[in-house]
Amino acid sequence: MLIRLNAANRPNATPVIREDTISRDHLARLTWIVSAVTGFFVLWVLWRYGIAAEAAARWPRWLGDLLELSTRAGLLTLSLLWALIAWQRRALKRAAPSARMTVDELYALSPRAFEQFVAELFERRGYTVEVRGRAGDLGVDLALTRADGRRAVVQCKRYRHQVGPDIVRELFGTMVHERAFHGFLVTTADISEAARQWAADKPMTLIDGAALSALSDDLRA
Repeated sequence: MLIRLNAANRPNATPVIREDTISRDHLARLTWIVSAVTGFFVLWVLWRYGIAAEAAARWPRWLGDLLELSTRAGLLTLSLLWALIAWQRRALKRAAPSARMTVDELYALSPRAFEQFVAELFERRGYTVEVRGRAGDLGVDLALTRADGRRAVVQCKRYRHQVGPDIVRELFGTMVHERAFHGFLVTTADISEAARQWAADKPMTLIDGAALSALSDDLRA
């Protein structure tokens, strides 16, 4: 696997990563809920003003007025929720770093901000990214899906000390468990030669701190 670095034309300014915006997984969950509610609302409108239009004309006037008011309130609420989702997506996009960061700056990120930084790199290469980094993640910080449907897993390690073969073996075991076609280890630390040799004949990509620092938006499997 190849990692192409193309940071020569990037500005040297240090990006500011905001951690007060809604997280990616919460935003995805909110989007799913609002989408489901929107679907039910559309079905209600089709039924109320289509299938049941004639029957509705015979309803008591107060009931018709109440349902009309409820429908308008629902439309306004859904419009506001979709506007909120769009605003939060823009906020996450603005929060994502676009310039090169030093290894020290990467290490200084919180665990959540570091995972979002790595998630942005993969998203820019066309992957669909699910951020899982929390208790019970079974060793998967990011779950990736390529356009062809194949899945990969990512472990994000904000380490100072050198990463050895044990971490790489752990990642390989996670790949097998998740039935992923590829595994990525992304760390702020150095990676030992023994770890690289162990992964050499396996579908794995190891990205150390120096490579991650040089990486802007050209992470490519």
